[in-house]
Amino acid sequence: QVQLVESGGGLVQPGGSLRLSCAASGSIDSSTIMGWYRQTPGKERELVATITSGGSANYADSVKGRFTISRDNAKKTVYLQMDSLKSEDTAVYYCNAPTLGRFVLFTWGQGTQVTVSS
Repeated sequence: QVQLVESGGGLVQPGGSLRLSCAASGSIDSSTIMGWYRQTPGKERELVATITSGGSANYADSVKGRFTISRDNAKKTVYLQMDSLKSEDTAVYYCNAPTLGRFVLFTWGQGTQVTVSS
């Protein structure tokens, strides 16, 4: 059973940066596509970035050019570097493995809160 633990969130001023980490424990195939999601109260969880085992990345338009997803397969860890943060980036951030439709492979972790405010 795979467990996901997100960390690295916090309070940051607009224009600032944060780096999130997602550590996976258990049996996870290194070929699994991984992604970062975010959710604000009253809204559905939004997929903001994905990365293949080979490092190919895709981003939601709302974060393109500001966020960078990366992974270390040996450490079973996925990262999200967030730069030029805006107030609308405020959310709880989660990682998981996207699959067909809106489904994911693993149980959701606790997420990490990112708050962008002056």
